[in-house]
Amino acid sequence: MLKEIIVTILWSLSPFGEAKVGIPYGMFNGVNIYWVFVLGFLANVLVFPIMMFFLDRINGYLLKWYPYKKSAIWVARRAKTGSGTKIQKYGFWGLILFVMIPLPGTGVYAGSIATYLFNIERSKAFYANAIGIFFSSLIVWATSLLTINGVA
Repeated sequence: MLKEIIVTILWSLSPFGEAKVGIPYGMFNGVNIYWVFVLGFLANVLVFPIMMFFLDRINGYLLKWYPYKKSAIWVARRAKTGSGTKIQKYGFWGLILFVMIPLPGTGVYAGSIATYLFNIERSKAFYANAIGIFFSSLIVWATSLLTINGVA
């Protein structure tokens, strides 16, 4: 059981799945349905301060390395064209809605990058990301629960 809890947390921290993968993994592998929600949500919230530290402190050094710089510019362009206008137009609420959608390419990693690119106030962005993650996690948790119970 400890292994499943650790893997649930790691998936929820991962940019390849976030809580969208961590929560269903935990639920389908026998972790308590309430604990899996709490662990997946909190692990996913932890990503925001980690990403802000990375973007503020480490990103500048890595931009000197051409392959990293090329990929960072590609990610920045995608973020600005994909979600930028909505986040800039609606601010706090737009960031919540963007992070809340449980689809690939949305979530706290993209929300953190948007915060960095659009110079959104960090404390407001943290709350917007946390609220968005909560609702995204709730949607994934409820969908997984319904699937386990044979309803969906």
